[in-house]
Amino acid sequence: MQDVYLNPLTDFGFKKLFGEEPNKDLLISFLNTLLPAHHQVSELTYTKNEYQGISASDRKVIFDLNCMSPSGERFIVELQRVKQIYFKDRSLFYSTFAIQEQAKRGDWNYKLAAVYTIGILDFLIDDQEQQEVIYHAQLKDQHNRLFYDKLNFIYLVLPRFNLQHHELVTLQDKWLFAFKHLHELDRIPSVLHEKIFQRLFSIAKIAQLPPEERQVYERSLKDYRDLKSAQATAHLEGYQEGVEDGMEQGALKKAQEVARHLLQLGSLPAEHIAQVAGLSLDEVLRLKN
Repeated sequence: MQDVYLNPLTDFGFKKLFGEEPNKDLLISFLNTLLPAHHQVSELTYTKNEYQGISASDRKVIFDLNCMSPSGERFIVELQRVKQIYFKDRSLFYSTFAIQEQAKRGDWNYKLAAVYTIGILDFLIDDQEQQEVIYHAQLKDQHNRLFYDKLNFIYLVLPRFNLQHHELVTLQDKWLFAFKHLHELDRIPSVLHEKIFQRLFSIAKIAQLPPEERQVYERSLKDYRDLKSAQATAHLEGYQEGVEDGMEQGALKKAQEVARHLLQLGSLPAEHIAQVAGLSLDEVLRLKN
């Protein structure tokens, strides 16, 4: 009998595999493929997301984990499934909370532990000149010299990762492959022979889930498929209209179609739809009415 595995790009799958205390060895292994040698971690503590302040419906699009190493480094791990116009601004904004929470009462010399924001992106970044799968950004001066090494942004652009299982070499390759293809597999590829991937596949088996968790997963899988379908339809219609009407008008129609499809889902707030589609809130409300 062939096995069926969780999709780690769903809310349930992401949190089941990487956000539960018994499974944090999976998150540690994944993070260490991205972190520099001096910030490798052997232990993590999950922290509360009280400062995130995003709505329940917003969390259908962005899922996040917050954790801290014993030496104080903060890690914000976000899975973003839908492109946002200001997603870099959002990353910067939420990284500031991980900085501010390090403040100490009384005498304090302002020494900070490093903060890493890691974005797993299920969409393409608009960079015509670059075609990177992994971006690592830090603060630099006018001479392109490193100015501050404690604030880091690492983005993984999953749609650009195209290695097949027989081409995987590094542990990082294997984790990216697992993120993108776990739910499509019915057995563990021989190249994923490390114990950590044996653990991953064991935890990800859908057949072993209790009935109530299976129902939650099915709902999160439906949300994922609805969003992907809305994106694909809007992209196709926007392209066709752009060819017919000129690209400027086509871009507007594409944005409107994105908004319409997201409105049809019935669970996303108008403010978030406006942000994703690149329209004003008034425009989205007019489409809704």
